Parts: sequence; structure tokens; C-alpha cells
Amino acid sequence: MIMALATLCAAGSAAPGEPLSGRTLAQPTVPVGAAPAPSSEVPVSDIETSNRLLAMAPQAKKQPTRKLDLDARRAVRRGLDYLRSTQNKDGSWTDIIGRKVHYDYRGSLGKHVGVTALACMAFLANGSLPGRGEYAEQIERGLDFILKNVQHNGFITNAESRMYSHAFATLFLAEVYGMTGMDSVGRKLKQSISLIVEAQNPSGGWRYQPGAPDADMSITVCQVMALRAANNAGINVPKRVIDKAIDYVKSSYNHRYGAFNYQIEEGSNGRRQMSRHSFALTAAGVTALYGAGVYDDAHLEAGLRFLRQQIHAWSRGAESRFDYYYGMYYGTQAAFQRGGEYWDFWHEKVWRDLLRNQHRNGYWRDLVGRNYATAMACVILQVPYQYLPIFER
Repeated sequence: MIMALATLCAAGSAAPGEPLSGRTLAQPTVPVGAAPAPSSEVPVSDIETSNRLLAMAPQAKKQPTRKLDLDARRAVRRGLDYLRSTQNKDGSWTDIIGRKVHYDYRGSLGKHVGVTALACMAFLANGSLPGRGEYAEQIERGLDFILKNVQHNGFITNAESRMYSHAFATLFLAEVYGMTGMDSVGRKLKQSISLIVEAQNPSGGWRYQPGAPDADMSITVCQVMALRAANNAGINVPKRVIDKAIDYVKSSYNHRYGAFNYQIEEGSNGRRQMSRHSFALTAAGVTALYGAGVYDDAHLEAGLRFLRQQIHAWSRGAESRFDYYYGMYYGTQAAFQRGGEYWDFWHEKVWRDLLRNQHRNGYWRDLVGRNYATAMACVILQVPYQYLPIFER
């Protein structure tokens, strides 16, 4: 079981994982079929994976769960093969690099650091690693692109991408380093973590650019999860950084709605006031608390209730939005950590929605782009496999 960030609070600096030189590196065990199987045929690897997942479900749900998981396995394979076909020669993936403007997403197509990291994480979540597995080549090429875009100050950026992409790229490097111990990855990972540490502002959060004076929940949680993954991989993370970040997350909680807010703002009268709350922000907040080792807290319970109440409304119009997959990415992690009946409900609802939204060529899409939505959907559907350390219970 991975080390929770709660460990960081036990000493004056974060307690890193075991030294990599003395660790047994994680080895993926589920092979991946090279091509989508016809619906009447199920590869042996898919049956083995589904049987392993069924052990988590109540006996009464085994038959419907079996079909759902096998359908999801096929959908993931089609999605991963789509991503393999769209990777650029330099290892990157292209999508819109931009920002939200009200309910729209504006930007321009470019080689996307964040999407490249997420696509590679989708391959990692399926059991491949650099040098091993069906998608080893795609991971290696994507990793090379990410490493080449680590700037001298540790900022991972390309085409003016911002802290969102930096966080996902750092998370990817941390997962690779934790599972392989590659020195070249470890050196760049330490640089990117140092950038996150130095970019934290006095409120305890992060914003679009390093050193920004304000913060928001959405970007802050991405940094927290990158820090958690790095700590799990043996990288030292200062305790004070985690303490301040978790305080920021908790202070963003909206007691009236049981949700989490986007920002904490100071009004003209000098009093603190909350901005909007949402499904995605609440999913991110709950996941950040779980990642910090908080398992028994009123913020968690209220947040989980809010997510369950809002999931049907959130599931509408996925293709015409930019935040659906972000919300489901964190919501699925939160539901999986909760487990039990809550996970059974979430699993069936979200899996059916994702299967329905996949296109015949294997991709998903939203306002950011096909590669982003496909990578996110594949990662979400593979959370229960627990091949990525960040997803382990």
C-alpha cells in the first residue's frame, strides 16, 4: 500500500519512501492485446483482470459487473490504440493549449505537455512501462518529450502551457520513477518538484503561473497529487508545503453546500468570501484529502454526498464542456478510495456513461480535444486496476 501524505506530518520534513536502490520495483502483470477483439471474443488477459476486479464487488453484482468490466476493457484497448495512432513523431500529443473563459475553452492547437503526460499515464495504467509491455514505445517517446521540456528552473512547459500541465507531467514522472528508478527521470523529477515547492504562495495554494500571488482549488489539487506521487517515489517533500496546501483545501470548503469552492477571495470590506463551487472542485478536494491520509472527516462525508447528488446533472453534455473529464478523473479516485456501496454505484453509473460516449474509432472528445478526453477516459476506466501507485487503496 502506498504511503499517504499523512506520513509527512510526522516529522519536520516529508518522510520519503524507501530508497530506490533497496526497493523491489513494481512489475505490471497484465498483458495487453494488440488489437480490439470482436465483441464475441474476450482475450484471456481481460478475463483475468475482470475476475480480479470482481473480487471487490458484492456477490449479487458479479454477473452485471463482469459484462461491464469486459466491455470497459475493450473500450480501453480501443482508446489506447487510438492514442497510439495519434502520437507525434517527437513523442507528444496535440490538443488545444488554452484556458477556460466563463463556460468556454479558448486556445490554440499545440504539442501539449499535460495531454502527453496523461496519454502516457493511460498506457502505464494498463501495465506497460518504458522498455516493457505493448505500449512501451509510446511511453518512452512521450517520456522523452516531457524530459526535454523541463526548463532550467524545473518548470515543465511547452507552447506556453501552465501549471496544470506541469502538475500532470510531474505526476507522470513520479509514477515512472517510482516503478522503474530511472536516474534520468529522478533528476528531472526533483527539479519539477522544487518548482512546485517554490511556486506555492502564502495562502498555501497555486495558480496558473509559478509565483502568482493568488491561488485556486483546481490547480492546487493537481500540485498536491504530484507532490504525493513524488513522496511515494522517494522524493523529499517539505512538511510545511503539505501542511499549507491541505489547510488551503480545507479552507475552500463551503459549509452551506457541502462542496468545495474555486477561490477564497477578499471582499471590499476586507472579509473573506467564497467564489463558485462545483462538482469538479469538490471531487478534487475530496481526493486531495484522501491523498493526505484524511479518511474520517466531515469535509469528506459532505463532499461525497454532494458528488452523489450531483453526478447525474454533471454527466450531461460531456462533449460540449472542458471540465467533465477533470471532474470524473478526481471523482472516480474519491469513489474508489471510499469503496463499498458508494463505489458500486459510481462504478456502474460512470462506466456506462463513458462506454456510451466513446466513438467508433476509439476516441472520446470534449472542448480540449480528442487526445485529452481519450487519455482521461482510459485512465478513469483503469483506476480499479491499481497499476499506478497513485491509485492504490
